[in-house]
Amino acid sequence: MNKKWISTGILVLCLGAGYYLYNQVYSDTIPEEPELEVYEEEEEEEVLLYGINAKDLDVIEGVVGKNQTLSSILAPFNIPFQIIDEIAKKSKEIFDVRKIAYNKKFTVLTAKDSSQAQFFIYEPNPLEYVVINFEDIEIYKEERPVSYRPVELGGEITSNLSSNMTGLGISYDVVDQFADLFGWSIDFGSLQKGDEFKVVFQEKIVDETVVGNGEIELAYFKHKGEELFAIPFEQNGQVSFFDQEGNSFKKAFLRDPLKYTRISSRYNLNRFHPVQKRYKPHLGTDYAAPTGTEIRTVGDGTVVEARFTSANGNYVKIKHNETYTTQYLHMSKIASGMKPGMRVKQGQVIGYVGSTGLATGPHLCFRFWKNGKQVDWLKEKIPPTEPISPANRAAFELVKAEKLGVLAAIPIQSEEKLLADN
Repeated sequence: MNKKWISTGILVLCLGAGYYLYNQVYSDTIPEEPELEVYEEEEEEEVLLYGINAKDLDVIEGVVGKNQTLSSILAPFNIPFQIIDEIAKKSKEIFDVRKIAYNKKFTVLTAKDSSQAQFFIYEPNPLEYVVINFEDIEIYKEERPVSYRPVELGGEITSNLSSNMTGLGISYDVVDQFADLFGWSIDFGSLQKGDEFKVVFQEKIVDETVVGNGEIELAYFKHKGEELFAIPFEQNGQVSFFDQEGNSFKKAFLRDPLKYTRISSRYNLNRFHPVQKRYKPHLGTDYAAPTGTEIRTVGDGTVVEARFTSANGNYVKIKHNETYTTQYLHMSKIASGMKPGMRVKQGQVIGYVGSTGLATGPHLCFRFWKNGKQVDWLKEKIPPTEPISPANRAAFELVKAEKLGVLAAIPIQSEEKLLADN
C-alpha cells in the first residue's frame, strides 16, 4: 500500500516538473491570440459657411459692381426672374434687396454639378449678413458673434482733438463721443499744445477684426493745466458722467447739432452777408460740413415747423420748453417723419446738411431762442442736470477713487512713438 502511494506521488511530481519545463522551453513559441481592432466609420465633417453646410457646394465670392442689382448679380446662376421677384417681395421687412450697395461683398453657393444658385449671401456691414435660400424661397438676416476688447489710450494735443485722437488709432465715433462729453466744459476751438486726453472704451471684434466700438466708459482732459475727470456712476437707474466734484456732465442740450465739426461763422450783429452783399445781423452759428451730414436736435422737444422757404431753404424748428427754441437751416433734406407736433429726443437725426435757400455752400445755420429772443448760442450757460445726491455721495466717492486710479495708470503716448513701436 505504501509503495503504491509512493509511486503515485512520484508520478505526480514528474508530471508537474514536465509541465513546468515545457512551459519554460516552449511558451515563447506559442502564438498569442491576436487582438481584433474595431474600426469605426468616421463621419465626414461639415464645412459651415454662414451657418450653411457647404461641404458639397461650390463657393463663388464677389463684390457688387456699379449699378448692379440682385437680378444682374444672379443672372449667371440660372435663377428664374419669378423667384427673384418673389424673394424681393418677401424680403421687404427683413432686408430691402433694392438697397444692395456698390462694393459690398456677396457669396453664391451652388451644387458641384450645377451652376444654379442654392444660396445667396450679402454682407451689408461687418456685423450682419443676409441669406437667401432659393430652394425654400426664404430670406433671413444673421449677426456674427461679437467679442469686446478693452482699450485705454492717452495722448497729447499737438494740432487738434480729432487728428491727435485718430492718430493714436481712436475711431471718429469715439472722437465724437468725447467731444459731446466735454463740449460744455471745453472750447475745442481754443485747445493748446500740451493739453492732454485719456479715454477708456471697448472695441468690437468680429473674426479678429475691429469692426466698431462701444460707448466711452471713462475719460479725462487737461486743458490749460485744469484737469477734468468724466466718471461714470449710476443714479436714478441711469449711468451718467460726473466730474470729480459730483456735478453732471449731461446738460439739457448737446453742445453741437452736428458731430465734431468746425464752426465757420458765429453770431454777429454786423456781419457782411455773402449772398445779399450787405451788412446785416447774423443771428445764428454756422457749422461747416459736407452735404448729407446728419443734423441732430440738441434737446428733447416738439417740432413746430418743418418746411421750405426761399431764404432758409429746408429747415426744422423745435420748441424745447417755455424758455428755449432751436432752428436748423439750409438742409439738403428734412428727415422722414418730421412734421409739426412730432416729439423728438436729444440727439435724434432731424435732417441733413445742404445748401438750400440763401447759402453759398453746404453748412448748417443753427439758431437759438431764449424767451422768444435769438441769442448767441455759444455764450449761453446751460444748467447741468441733477448732480450726485447726498444719499449717493459715499458710493460715488468709492467709484471715483477706483476710476482715478485707472486713469492715473494710462500713459500719455505720442503718435511718433506709437508708430515706432508698431
